[in-house]
Amino acid sequence: MRQNFLKSALLAFAATAAFSGAAAAAGTIKVGVAAALTGGAAQYGAAIRNGFELAASEINAGGGINGNKIELVVADEQSKKEEVINVFKRLIFQDKVIMIFGPTLSNSAQASNPVAQAAKTVVFGTSNTADGITAIGDYVFRNSVTEADVLPETIRVAVKNSGIKKVAVFYGNDDVFTKSGYDNFKKALEDLKMPVTTTETFAKGDVDFKAQLTKIKASGADAVVLSALIAEGAPIMVQARQIGLNVPFIGGNGMNSVKIFDLAKGASDNLYVGSPWSASNATPENTKFIKAYTAKYGNAPDQFAAQAYDALHIAAQALKNVKMTGDIGAERAALRNALPDVKWTGATGAFQFRRAHDKAGKPAGFDAQQTPIVSVTKGSVFVIIK
Repeated sequence: MRQNFLKSALLAFAATAAFSGAAAAAGTIKVGVAAALTGGAAQYGAAIRNGFELAASEINAGGGINGNKIELVVADEQSKKEEVINVFKRLIFQDKVIMIFGPTLSNSAQASNPVAQAAKTVVFGTSNTADGITAIGDYVFRNSVTEADVLPETIRVAVKNSGIKKVAVFYGNDDVFTKSGYDNFKKALEDLKMPVTTTETFAKGDVDFKAQLTKIKASGADAVVLSALIAEGAPIMVQARQIGLNVPFIGGNGMNSVKIFDLAKGASDNLYVGSPWSASNATPENTKFIKAYTAKYGNAPDQFAAQAYDALHIAAQALKNVKMTGDIGAERAALRNALPDVKWTGATGAFQFRRAHDKAGKPAGFDAQQTPIVSVTKGSVFVIIK
């Protein structure tokens, strides 16, 4: 009887050990996603979450990372500075994610990325394009191409194709992203020796732009250079057309979304935008992404979904070289060391990192090195133009 009992106990122990070994062999890698799912930037945040979910499902279906499945820990940072800091702390110290993707806006990144840097946890922006983000530290990465890299090419192509001789500038003066966009637009226009007829400003949450647009119309500008998020940018285009201001708009990263066709209600034609991604770019990788995204979510993707999708695939290449030991600090450091060498061709084209300029001798992070594509809106599509 005693022998039978011991035999049963040993068998039970062996089964438990085998189960534990299997669980360890097929574990999970927790990856944080801080996105604005509610609030003024939700139209970007929802697409970003979808892009990550699609990529995670593909990676996991293909066997995961060395047999480990990716588990996305998604948190709504509401595009509020206080909330994004709390979200980062929770993801790093409570959820113990290996890295964080996000946040959605550059304003939020300026507030939250120092938290990740101090905790030696990789933070990877997929939609932050303002200057100075990666100067925060050497754990800060992004695959969103900076406005400084994109805007000069957008202006050059718009000028070439629309015969623009003078422009008006219109920008949001209370946001890191739109202010950075203005600074880069201003420099690009100066480099081109392009006359500026007037410079007007607005603030987040404004709904009536007709006073500024009337001044722009009276100035005789051939185009409006606009640094705005789409929440203000779409109604700006609508109201411009309402007062008979039918000139082209040259927009930054915040205007490059298919949402413009819904929000601008037929007033979205002749908007020039630049990005490494375009829905009209018919590469095999982009065609596959668009098809998969549309099948999963029932609507077309945008730049922000594409950049999120590619970002997780980029991180997955680095994670393959990270030994999962259970020591989260060591795993985070190993990921930080593996990421800079990743090269990937995805929905947004060929990608690699480049070291950002350091700030006052501090180690800097890594920016995206990609070639922008310039498109112009016609009807309800973005048409690539050179």
